[in-house]
Amino acid sequence: MRDVLNVIEERSSTRGYTEQELTKEELDRLICAGLQAPTAANRQEIHITVLAGDNPILAEIEAVKNADRNIVDPPHNFYYEAPVVMLLSGEEAFPWSPVDAGIAVENIALAAEGMGLGNLIIGCIKDAMNGEKKAYFANALHFPEGYRFEIAIAVGHKAVTKEPHSYSAEKNVTIL
Repeated sequence: MRDVLNVIEERSSTRGYTEQELTKEELDRLICAGLQAPTAANRQEIHITVLAGDNPILAEIEAVKNADRNIVDPPHNFYYEAPVVMLLSGEEAFPWSPVDAGIAVENIALAAEGMGLGNLIIGCIKDAMNGEKKAYFANALHFPEGYRFEIAIAVGHKAVTKEPHSYSAEKNVTIL
């Protein structure tokens, strides 16, 4: 695995994947990275649901997302045909679950990049996942009782590459 600072510097969102499946070892390492993320009060309340990219529930989520946004015939689904999609859910009553899920998904993203895999952190389905079909999706995705969708990530072997985002420390940082 590459040096963590290089991985952070080189990571970018992947919007195109090969059809190559992840190995069990790759998937296990990604799950472990997510579960090793720190959580508020060490609550460890983040749950990861792992789906193959061809799982029919993903098409249902895509349809609701598109209907909510009045999107007709998009060129890609929300996970850009990645072979694996992980949906992170957290305790709805715990105020830190959104933050904890964000930390966990970043761990997964950095682990994926470090392993040479592409990844895309996904928030665009939040309204669909927590809307009218919230209970249906939670049940279909085996979220624990009292949990809600927080964030997702697509992972696979890169078919395309993209330069990492540039930034302006002068604009975005204040040192007092």
